[in-house]
Amino acid sequence: MVTMTSQTVPGAEGLKRSGGGSPILLDKERLQELAKRDFRAATDFQAAIEYATDFWQRSLLFLDILRQSGNQQAEMTSRPINAVLGYDHEFILRGTNLPRPVNYGLVRVVPPRGTVIDHTKRPVVVVDPRAGQGPGIGGFNPVSEISQAFKAGHPVYFVGFGADPVEGQTVEDVAHALTVFFQKVIELEPQAVGKPFVFGNCQAGWHTIMAACLRPDLFGPILVASAPLSYWGGVHGKNPMRYNGGLLGGAWIERLMGDLGGGLIDGAWFVMNFDNLNPANTLWTKQYNVWAAPEKEQDRYLHFEKWWGAFVRMRNEELDYIVDNLFVGNKLSTAQLVTRDGIRLDMRNIKSPILCFGSKGDNITPIQQALDWILDNYDSVDEIRKHGQTILYCLHETAGHLAIFVGTKVAAKEHSEFINYMDLIDSLPPGLYEVVITDKSAGEAGGELLEGNYNVRIEERGLKDILALGSNSIADEREFEAVAHLSDISIGLYATFVQPWVKALITPQITSALQALQPLRLKYALFSDKNPLMRGVAPLAEKARAERKPVAADNPFLSMQQQVSDMLTAWLKGLGDLRDKAAETFFQAIYGSPWVQGLLGVTPASGRPRPKPGTSPDQEAALAAKAEELRTTMAEGGPLEAVVRAGLYIAAGQHVIDARTFEILRRALKAHPEITLTHFKAVVREQWARLVIDERAALQALPRLLPAEAEARRALFDQIRDLIRTISTAAGELEGEAKRRLDEMMVLFEMGACAPERPLLEREAGKLV
Repeated sequence: MVTMTSQTVPGAEGLKRSGGGSPILLDKERLQELAKRDFRAATDFQAAIEYATDFWQRSLLFLDILRQSGNQQAEMTSRPINAVLGYDHEFILRGTNLPRPVNYGLVRVVPPRGTVIDHTKRPVVVVDPRAGQGPGIGGFNPVSEISQAFKAGHPVYFVGFGADPVEGQTVEDVAHALTVFFQKVIELEPQAVGKPFVFGNCQAGWHTIMAACLRPDLFGPILVASAPLSYWGGVHGKNPMRYNGGLLGGAWIERLMGDLGGGLIDGAWFVMNFDNLNPANTLWTKQYNVWAAPEKEQDRYLHFEKWWGAFVRMRNEELDYIVDNLFVGNKLSTAQLVTRDGIRLDMRNIKSPILCFGSKGDNITPIQQALDWILDNYDSVDEIRKHGQTILYCLHETAGHLAIFVGTKVAAKEHSEFINYMDLIDSLPPGLYEVVITDKSAGEAGGELLEGNYNVRIEERGLKDILALGSNSIADEREFEAVAHLSDISIGLYATFVQPWVKALITPQITSALQALQPLRLKYALFSDKNPLMRGVAPLAEKARAERKPVAADNPFLSMQQQVSDMLTAWLKGLGDLRDKAAETFFQAIYGSPWVQGLLGVTPASGRPRPKPGTSPDQEAALAAKAEELRTTMAEGGPLEAVVRAGLYIAAGQHVIDARTFEILRRALKAHPEITLTHFKAVVREQWARLVIDERAALQALPRLLPAEAEARRALFDQIRDLIRTISTAAGELEGEAKRRLDEMMVLFEMGACAPERPLLEREAGKLV
């Protein structure tokens, strides 16, 4: 038999004939190709069968997860207190028993077994946000604000709330309740060195600030995490939530929702607003991730949904105050709020350090809303210092809103370092600073001085650094002022012509039905066992688990599935971006119109819509009196005051304080038990104030704080120089302005009591003459 090849018959396609009627013969290459094609077809068919099996099993498991989530939501919202706090706790005070009853309460968090608590350390108090869900998010995960505080040995307290407010409670009532709670914590921790370190998360941040305005004496450092304090803030092309008030025509719709709820606002509407910010995640990605890997994602999803769907309610009176005065009115940051007791809420009266923790990836509380209150109150850092205020901020690059305070590993290092170095924060002299946290590298100089795995630098900042992050122009401010004016009009019209009819028509039955039909509540209910169609899901899911056959990772249909998901995610994200851009354009076209602004009483001649709060004659007199007192007592004190004054003057030339520097100072203090940390911090603040008020006079008077004997003065300066040398070795040698200041101090210490009383400090070519 003759073997024919493709070379012997030109143009052959693998099908060969050797004369008429002879059998068909295939060449070797063609046989291999057909064999491969048949194998691929069989393989693809097998892959399709495997993927289809996996698809339906995953779908059943996913439905069962949704069913469990729906049942979990029904169980959580049936509780009077639907807390998700992951720690045992004991009630200390119930807000319902206060003269102004509120649905808040103070609990002591029971430390986990094996945790050693040092009651000489200041207590940590976590105040949870009441912005739609129940309490507990600050101690929800194993890595949390509470866990970091326990790790450092601090006693921990927690402020939570019930699902339903007390009839008649107001925002001011809650702020007063917080002051009672903090007072109680101080009483319960008599050995603590320092007032409580307070975490105010999101909405609880501005509530905590209001409480601190009422009773600034009750607070140690205050950390406000993702907390909006200047509500109009943001940048163009981002932060669409700030336009909602204008696009809805003002606060009248909030009144309508309250009336439809029988005097209560369902927190599910707040949560829905957050969901709407990211339609790609809400409508697809969040669910897809669970469906794609149900075994891996089930526990995480149900754990989060336990809090996310645990809706609480708020009274009309509360939300009216919040919307009118904060969201739309933006009155907190410029001291325009006065309580019914006649107390003006002025953030400049808070002398405890305020640390603002935010993220550039936060689309709910953008960093402008977290920080622009500083610009609203001050024209310069010198003004901040003269008011005796210490303000710090720390910015995360990527964390989302919830990651800042939910307690994920994303923000764990920040929380741990804030707690580890709260005494450093509390020791800072007045001014504006940024907290920069970096990883500790192997072999780093002075690394043995650092607690944990990070180094903390506190760097001086100016208002220009806040402005560089983005802020509103005067034109932007006028647009939001126009919204505030329109809101007042819409509220009046609604109250006069609509509200009486709504209240007359709404019955408890209608209110209950409307709450049940709220879209988020309805979604949970439809996938719960309340729905008869879901009752067959559990046994089917159980059968799917027993017969589970996950598809191989290299299955081509799995790759196609991911491609479809990515395409759909990108499409939804594009729609969301288009919606946000249209909303911003629409907002600016309406409220940026001179015609609209003129009709609403906003004119170009009105200047800045919200002027800075300024100072009253009494405040000016108090500041002047304090400054005069500091000037007349410049020479009062002893070696401790001299050392601190000299050290602060030198440190000001570096513009940065390193955690290693603080550790060295802390160790130096241990060698002098007669000097308590509290006294040392008070001396630091007082000596810095003297330098701020009149640096020249403070330096001129410094030698008169020193011992009269030249030998004692030299010994004291040698101690300072040795301390600075130790610090320099750990954190970097002194150079430039800081080194010049050290040399300047050497001259002053040599002069001692012989220094003339008239000012002699004149800087020429960097020398003292």
